[in-house]
Amino acid sequence: MSDDTTTTPFHDLDDYVAIPRLSGLVLSPDGTRLVTAVATLDSKKTKYVTALWEVDPAGERPARRLTRSAKGEASAAFTPAGDLLFTSARPDPDASEPDDEARPALWLLPADGAEARVVATRTAGVGGVQVATDAPVLLVTSDVLPSATDAEADEKLRKERKDKKVAAILHDSYPVRFWDRDLGPDSPHLFTAEVGTDVVAPLAGATDPRLTLHDATPDARAALVEQHAAISPDGRTLVTGWTLPLARGDQRVRLVAVDVATGERRTLVDDDGADVGGPVISPDGRWVAYTRETISTPHDAPRVELFVVPLAGGGPKRLGEGWDRWPHDPVWLPDSGSLLVVADDDGRAPVFVVDVSTGAVTRLTSDDAAFSDVQVSPDGRTAYALRTSYLAPSHPVRIDLARAAETGAPVPATPLVSPVADLPLPGTLTEVETTAEDGRRVRAWLALPHGAGPQDPAPLLLWIHGGPLGSWNAWSWRWNPWNLVALGYAVLLPDPALSTGYGQEFVQVGWGAWGAAPYTDLMAVTDAAEARDDIDETRVAAMGGSFGGYMANWVAGHTDRFRAIVTHASLWALDQFGPTTDGAYYWAREMTDRMALDNSPHRFVDRIVTPMLVVHGDKDYRVPIGEGLRLWYELLAKSGLPADDEGRTPHRFLYFPDENHWVLSPQHAVVWYRTVEAFLAEHVLGGTSKGYPEVLG
Repeated sequence: MSDDTTTTPFHDLDDYVAIPRLSGLVLSPDGTRLVTAVATLDSKKTKYVTALWEVDPAGERPARRLTRSAKGEASAAFTPAGDLLFTSARPDPDASEPDDEARPALWLLPADGAEARVVATRTAGVGGVQVATDAPVLLVTSDVLPSATDAEADEKLRKERKDKKVAAILHDSYPVRFWDRDLGPDSPHLFTAEVGTDVVAPLAGATDPRLTLHDATPDARAALVEQHAAISPDGRTLVTGWTLPLARGDQRVRLVAVDVATGERRTLVDDDGADVGGPVISPDGRWVAYTRETISTPHDAPRVELFVVPLAGGGPKRLGEGWDRWPHDPVWLPDSGSLLVVADDDGRAPVFVVDVSTGAVTRLTSDDAAFSDVQVSPDGRTAYALRTSYLAPSHPVRIDLARAAETGAPVPATPLVSPVADLPLPGTLTEVETTAEDGRRVRAWLALPHGAGPQDPAPLLLWIHGGPLGSWNAWSWRWNPWNLVALGYAVLLPDPALSTGYGQEFVQVGWGAWGAAPYTDLMAVTDAAEARDDIDETRVAAMGGSFGGYMANWVAGHTDRFRAIVTHASLWALDQFGPTTDGAYYWAREMTDRMALDNSPHRFVDRIVTPMLVVHGDKDYRVPIGEGLRLWYELLAKSGLPADDEGRTPHRFLYFPDENHWVLSPQHAVVWYRTVEAFLAEHVLGGTSKGYPEVLG
């Protein structure tokens, strides 16, 4: 590359992991305050700690920090009076003795500027804070042991397990794990409480009063695991996804309404052909919007659609019929006549407006970006959101709904003053596209280092996304192309068959046939990138994680065009993977045994002649460690590049005993990136490696 000496945080990994990271957004009821969360490194630089910051919705004042503690804060929510609730495991000043293992409690930061104080605790901790918009009623989640009859019994049982050092869990249903954590013996319940004036403004000298948390779902068992709940504006009704265990280890999710006062539960939507969830209740309390995902079969890919159903009961209504995108995270406008949703679309994730009466869908934002955490002002004229793309991490923006309605055209979002500074990038971003043999358009983002050109073409890295139902359309801290761009590589981020944002048929063409269209799409778009005069087609590598790791393994067994391949948390033997993943019931919907065998990379290990870096975490429950262990052994024993008579091999295995599907701790993220950099330098750049991290021993 050129001699450009400009440095960015991406040129030094210690600087990179120290970049503050913004997430979440919540708007006060009067529309005058926005609160977000910012994660920064702790003093030891071994974990991130989150604090709450206030952002000016007008975009004029600088952001200001609201909370500060070594334990961090999360789950911000405003009461109707404008007080701020949040959760934190910071020390409780009223506790009889300090507890270093305390779980998050519920705190209240009064609007009048008084000091934050604890308003509710449970031994298991609390989270998922929501507040009714028209009543002082809040909703939180907390785990409960199955035999506990009340909070005291739950605390006693937990203490007994802790004192006796019992970690065993006896299961009678499936699943037993989820992503990176064990399920049971406790399970989440929904709790409600009234936020009275005595809690908000206690008398001087009196002991700070605590909320009385009422368990609204005492019979939940595992029904609420990974389910989202909503509370009605009047605080009288909860709506939540409710998981039904089925025969042969299967399950399905229905939508239920729970009466807060009585705990009576009634079914709103029970659809034999779909999972339903993610409910949000309209401001007038009449409607519940939710997403419906059809239950896939090995021959039919899932379809995601937006529905509404009357809260009082009645038939559901589909919105956006004929719209070939997958909406998620609906947000009601104040008049209860329309919803804002986000959906992947052509390598972006814009905000769309959906009319409830007609079902019509209109694009709202014009940015080449992805949006999340959408909030709407009380007058319905403005929306706020977090915006991200490969040009910038998440940052708060304002969207002019009134202008969009007047012009009838998408509008650009206006940046607000963020708590996090803008980041200089070590390169530029463009797009690459090609046409598959069946005529489908296949596109990708391409991140190029400064100075790449005909006289100095860049080596190319093909990065394959996970999912597989997803899209490269938003900033990623874990798979960030700019760290490699800073080293002179061009990074290709393609959306092959199975990616979302290109229509249902684009998903269907790869369904149950992972080694077919997804593979040929990847090779075709790599051909298109290599044809550019700023790319060095003689120095090319491939890498991916999860499904992307599967594809990296498949690529390794089907072509020798790459100089090196990195495979992270990857599927290797699909017959082994299916029954051992945390959601085996879902895998059974995705492939038959024959499909799994036909598409399994392990069958082609003898064809692998490319050096591979295998990366896996022992706590990975989505792709269990057995996949990585078997891949590593078979590379050494059976590949076209086996270990020699003295056990030496060009392959490498980076193993993390205490990481999961992702590598989350900052110190391990540095090790991950440095190991990948060294491996690629050794095999792609031709002997210019600086060596592997010394911290590896």
